[in-house]
Order: sequence, then structure tokens, then C-alpha cells
Amino acid sequence: MSRVAVVTGGARGIGAAVAHRLAEDGMAVAVLDLDEKACGPVVDQIQAAGGRALAIGANVADEAEVGAAVDRIAEEFGAPTVLVNNAGIIRDNMLHKMSVDDWDAVMNVHLRGAFLMSRALQPSMREAEWGRIVNLSSTSALGNRGQANYSAAKAGMQGLTKTLAIELGRFNVTANAIAPGFIQTDMTAATAERIGLAFDEFVTMAAQQIPVGRVGQPEDIAHTVSFLVSEGAGFVSGQVIYVAGGPKD
Repeated sequence: MSRVAVVTGGARGIGAAVAHRLAEDGMAVAVLDLDEKACGPVVDQIQAAGGRALAIGANVADEAEVGAAVDRIAEEFGAPTVLVNNAGIIRDNMLHKMSVDDWDAVMNVHLRGAFLMSRALQPSMREAEWGRIVNLSSTSALGNRGQANYSAAKAGMQGLTKTLAIELGRFNVTANAIAPGFIQTDMTAATAERIGLAFDEFVTMAAQQIPVGRVGQPEDIAHTVSFLVSEGAGFVSGQVIYVAGGPKD
């Protein structure tokens, strides 16, 4: 059976890698991002490789847009039963400099977005008596200087994940979180710029602190997602997996 998956924040970075991997796994993939046009290259690449993909533009923090997006996906591909809540933004600053808008923006995209998307897809999962939810957390959930908003949001993703696992488990729906460490993406490049380092230097410094001796790539996260949404992962639920090249507390 071909599953229908939704990947939020799918236009670039980790989301794009996950979309590609799930398509390779045989799933029809809705690539969802704020800008539908930005999803085009990912969709085109998946289709060129023989996969099925659909570009969807929606703000995951907007209830009406989420509902319309899910309806469109169901109409074009069938009811989705795999959800990867990857959409995220950073608005880094020290606490005394952080604005309420910066706090709210990060909370809305990460937590409100994951809540709205999970709530919108759970009826089709329950009806199918099968579902997979993967939420993207971060090692920043353990605390990170200059990221009070992001750290709180990513810790919240872990609590949401565990509660979804408890509530939806009876319907054969699993929920797990992946907490990446340093992954080489546009987002980490933005962090380097914020602290005044060249990105190459930032990557080299980060790799020196990681036991496996390198930084992560989006594909590292995509492989983990692939396992968690597979048939064989049906007894893995409510877990937080740190994909960081070494142990985390």
C-alpha cells in the first residue's frame, strides 16, 4: 500500500531531504511550505525520479490554511497518514533583547503548527487504524544560549510528542521526535552569521566537538525519519531520538 505523507517546511534543508527519502520509500509526498513556489524544485526532482509529489503553500500556524491544505492533499493523493512536523524558524537573541514578537513567531511555527497539523491529520490516521507522526525537536531543547524561544519550543515538541503517543497509540498511530544536533543547513548558516563567524569556520569548530568528527547532513535526519515511519517501527512510540553524532543528556 502506498502511503501519503506530509512534510512541513519541505522546501529546503531537512524537510527537502525527508521529502526525497519518503518518495524513494514509495510514498506520495505533499511538500508543504509557506511559499508554494519554493516547493517546486523539490517536487520536480521527486517527479523526475519517478516519485509522486505535490507542492502545497500554507502557513502551519494558520488554522484555516492548514485545513485547506489537508483537504487538498486528501483530494489529490488520498487521506494522508504520515506527518513530519519539520517547519521551523529561528529568531535568536539574548533574553533581555528578545521581543515578544520573536518569542511568539517561534512558538507559533513550531508548536502551534505541529499541534494544528497533528490535529488535522489524526482523523484520517484513526480511520485507517495506522499512522506515523514525527516531530522535529533539537538538541537546543536541552538549553542553548541566545535561544530561549527556540529551546522552549523544541522542548515543547518533545512533550507534545509523548502526549500524542499516549492518546493515539490505541489507533495504531505512533508519535516520535527527532532531536538533531548540528546539521549543515541554511538555518545553521544564519546562526553563524549572527555570531559573526564564517560558515566554514563554524562548521569546523562544531565538528571538533562531535564524537563522530563531523557535522550532520539533512540526509542523516531523513534516514531516521524513514525508519520511524516504516511498518517495522510500529512498537517505537513516544521516543526522542538525538541524532547528533554522539550522546546527549
